[in-house]
Amino acid sequence: MSGNINTMRETTMTQLAPKLVEATSGEEGSLAGDRITLRDLAQAHGVQFILATFVDLNGKPCAKLVPTSAADELEAGSLGFAGFAAGLIGQEQHDPDLIAIPDLDSFTPLPFVREGLALVHCDPHVNGKPWPYAPRNILKRAIAELATRGMTAKVGAEVEYFLVDRAEDGKLAPADKRDNGPRPCYDARGVTRMFDHLASVSTAINSLGWGNYANDHEDGAGQFEQNFDYADALTTADRVITLRYILNVLAEERGMTATFMPKPFTDRTGTGLHLHLSLWSEQDEPLFPSTAGADADSEADARGLGLSPVAYGFVAGLLEHAPALQAFLAPSVNSYKRIGTATSSSGATWSPRKASYGGNDRTHMVRVPDNKRVELRSGDGAANPYLAVATSIMAGIDGIDNSIDPGNPSGPGQAPEGAAVLPATLLHAVEALRRDPVILASLSGDEVTGRYFADAKEAEFLTWHAQVSNWELDTYLTAF
Repeated sequence: MSGNINTMRETTMTQLAPKLVEATSGEEGSLAGDRITLRDLAQAHGVQFILATFVDLNGKPCAKLVPTSAADELEAGSLGFAGFAAGLIGQEQHDPDLIAIPDLDSFTPLPFVREGLALVHCDPHVNGKPWPYAPRNILKRAIAELATRGMTAKVGAEVEYFLVDRAEDGKLAPADKRDNGPRPCYDARGVTRMFDHLASVSTAINSLGWGNYANDHEDGAGQFEQNFDYADALTTADRVITLRYILNVLAEERGMTATFMPKPFTDRTGTGLHLHLSLWSEQDEPLFPSTAGADADSEADARGLGLSPVAYGFVAGLLEHAPALQAFLAPSVNSYKRIGTATSSSGATWSPRKASYGGNDRTHMVRVPDNKRVELRSGDGAANPYLAVATSIMAGIDGIDNSIDPGNPSGPGQAPEGAAVLPATLLHAVEALRRDPVILASLSGDEVTGRYFADAKEAEFLTWHAQVSNWELDTYLTAF
């Protein structure tokens, strides 16, 4: 893992420089004072319309389609959203508009979706201040906390999803009708049958410079994963949201539905969102590898994974706050059908149940595949990437600041005595969140936003719980 974070964030501007010069030469008012504007970016790519996008706390993408002729107004903060109508974002009907302020570093042309279309991620503001309930603002706050300690975070994300069809009776089936084997993971035939879809997505994200390096058939029938290079935390979270949008649209064009629902099938593995996390110095030096080198007797390397005290503290923070983190890593009722399931048709769930860590072992909540990163494996497809990364960073910071001891790494398939059991339901996760002041305050620096999220998730659980299911009818109708 290498590369400069500032370079990653500035890639779009660097790649556009020749186009910008050509597109704006002779145009009075363009590139004023060498500042590249949103209109400049759009014109350089032949963009006619811009999706001004943000997400609510549930991760729902919200956008307005803005003509390039109005790009200056968008950039100036003239575009308002009724936040209460947009979704779970801390607003009531009487509140003033959310103002979407575009981040030009996130400008993403989408000609493979629609010719002349681009997307830009926005930071919601209210009355001139960043809105504390907006997920992108929450992640930026966590990044700023790292910066006060001379650190930055880099993140990789594994985006899994199912391609399905839904019949008129509501039943789901893999979009590929031949994809029905009990152990389809890595099946070359399944990948080939879905070649057109997978290749179109790969070509699309490679055209954006994301570095797609693998496209896999995952462990469930109808399940796939398409990987891209890691980047700084904000860029990766933006890309997860953008990729979900791209996957949805390109799948729909082929008559399929792409779903990130954690557990759409009872008898198959669920969908994860695994995060690869690492910390770096402001000079872009990795902070996770041990500086002890080959000295096995060194205190820094005594646990045998080649990690530094900073890395072990970060891991300890993840483990210490694991139950509360699940409210953000697994934030839906359906999430806990994935975590709590006994097995699947393939014989495995790939979903950790306890807060353990170890080496290159996918049964742990925190896997250490090498000494440069750790993989957090308890997140699922419902996770809002901004919140998942932000709360994980804040948990890791707490572990570092307080020198929390993670204990020795566990062996394959093992967990230490006394390891926290991950919550069994969304309601259990909410209760764990309310008991954890560090994670409760990790969204906005106080507990207000965290309590708002917890209340909303409790209401979501109780709404589901109030529904009478087929299982209840089958089990209780004539049981008494």
